[in-house]
Amino acid sequence: MSIPVRPGSARPAAGPTAPDPLAPLLDLPGVRDAADAARAGIDRLLGHRVLRQESAGVSTESALRGARASAALEGADIPLAQLRAGDVGDPVVQGALRVSAGLGSMVETWSRAPGQVLARLHVLAAADLADAAGLGRPAQHAGPRLSGLFSLVTAGTTAPAVLVAALVHGELAALAPFGTADGIVARAAGRLTGITRGLDPKAVSVPEVGFAELGRDAYAQALAGYASATEAGVAGWLVHCCRATEHGALEGLAICESLLRG
Repeated sequence: MSIPVRPGSARPAAGPTAPDPLAPLLDLPGVRDAADAARAGIDRLLGHRVLRQESAGVSTESALRGARASAALEGADIPLAQLRAGDVGDPVVQGALRVSAGLGSMVETWSRAPGQVLARLHVLAAADLADAAGLGRPAQHAGPRLSGLFSLVTAGTTAPAVLVAALVHGELAALAPFGTADGIVARAAGRLTGITRGLDPKAVSVPEVGFAELGRDAYAQALAGYASATEAGVAGWLVHCCRATEHGALEGLAICESLLRG
């Protein structure tokens, strides 16, 4: 099976009855049930009473925990208390924090100009890791495949948002278009996709924590399966992302409960 985001593959065809190219993903082994479970987990979170008045506070805490977990997946595991105290000098962690803080300003642009947003994400993530001249500039080899990714982001589909987010995340992580901080960028782009496509419009879940809880080795293995472009590999990645989303919803619920207790 080919990775389902080759250049042009996500563009809707002209005919009104053209098949949705992403619809078959639901028929891959385990994917439909995993997507349904992820959606149910997010719905439970979105129904929490704290979000009626404190969604901004939950979202802010979610961003902090997400940044910590995303950096941890890159090998920079800093205690949350240390982040709260501002005692962080690691450039990977600093980049993850900048990315999380900047996501809110990118929501409106992501579905219209994903290339612009990706460049900005890389500038934020890799400011202390790469030469200034290379910030926000994908490598030449990434161009054709990025075109397909941009089509995926801007096109409509009947596929669940959690699967579209997984594809965006997987494509960027596997392609590594910038050569530095690509994992941070990929996870941020996946989160943006979930926000803009209505999976978690309030940005109160923490999918990065879900990936971290499932483990770095499991993350790497699932991503390698996706990059293999086999049916089993793509299915495994999608299921992995759905499970991480479920865990991320539980983390969001824990944030809500902590605010409820004061």
